[in-house]
Amino acid sequence: MRTEPKPTRLDRIFARLDREPQRPVLDVPRMTRHRVVLFGATLAFYLTIVLAVVTTSWLVRLDWQAMLFRPYQQWPEIHAFLDYWVVLGQRGPTAVMVAAWLGWRCWRQHTLRPLLAFGAAALLLNVTVGAVKYGLGRSGPHYATEVGSNEMWHWFQAGSDIFPSGHTANAVVTWGILAYLASTPRARRWLSALSAVLSLSVGLTTVYLGTHWLSDVLLGWAAGLLVLLALPWLEPNIASAEAWLFTQRDRLRERRGGAVAVPGSAVPDAVVPGSVTPGSVTPGSVTPGSVAPEPAVPEAVPVTLLPGAEEEPAPVRETVPPAAARAPRTSALLAPGPHTTRSERTPVTPAGSRRPPHTDRLTRGTAAPAARPLTGG
Repeated sequence: MRTEPKPTRLDRIFARLDREPQRPVLDVPRMTRHRVVLFGATLAFYLTIVLAVVTTSWLVRLDWQAMLFRPYQQWPEIHAFLDYWVVLGQRGPTAVMVAAWLGWRCWRQHTLRPLLAFGAAALLLNVTVGAVKYGLGRSGPHYATEVGSNEMWHWFQAGSDIFPSGHTANAVVTWGILAYLASTPRARRWLSALSAVLSLSVGLTTVYLGTHWLSDVLLGWAAGLLVLLALPWLEPNIASAEAWLFTQRDRLRERRGGAVAVPGSAVPDAVVPGSVTPGSVTPGSVTPGSVAPEPAVPEAVPVTLLPGAEEEPAPVRETVPPAAARAPRTSALLAPGPHTTRSERTPVTPAGSRRPPHTDRLTRGTAAPAARPLTGG
């Protein structure tokens, strides 16, 4: 008996992704002229901030003034709240929340693009921001050694990887990707404004806590915006990755389906007894499902009888028909004819008394016979 393979949970997920989308999906954002101009202006702002910090310009003096002001001492009543608010810029918690939301979007829209776009943005952010952090080697306010210095090129010192601000850049990309993948223009506008407010507030919170310079926040905001503006250039790669994943899924299905016997496949014919000659059957030549040939009967050897001996009659061999030609055996305990189950039988109420007959008992309503006379006086 051949059965179809039971679909697994992964098969059900991909089967749901194969369905038609329930909601209309907007066109993929393209790198328009307006976006190119905005990308160029943001890149110029990014390079200006780096140059201003490297040359120890007025921006570095502003950093020291904000640091020496110590905002956490000026407004200590909001310190506890901002300790939790800054978590909105940490990579781990925010990535889990946004990935869960985008995973639900993938399930509803039957596509892998939201998760792939978020993964591409996160990878580009880590590569670009991490390279600048370790390349410039700027120390944070808690590790500053000289007042008025830009605290650059401290590669082997603790806390020398804070420029640009990772919290700010991560907040821009994590919450901005929701606006980038929005389904309607109105949702895109509202989510863009919300992500801008969140990223700037997270950056200013790090300045309040004294973990980042003000220039770190400005550069982190520009770094995250550059990643979002460059995403349309990566859309062809995202589409290719999605097509490759679906192709691998189809190959896996074909490979798993080929190992299962297809219903209705041809079954080898049975070997008819007597059609195979002795010596023609070799080990492994009889396939499963075929009937083994009958063993060959040895030829009779001539025997010379002595004078006066009578020849015994040869034993008669009874020919046994094949198993397919034999009549089906009927059980000796069953009566002939069709049999029905107990549930299909009509209940029959027995008539009369169920007691077995007894010679000494009399039926009700009959007169008792006369008593025999006693003998013997």
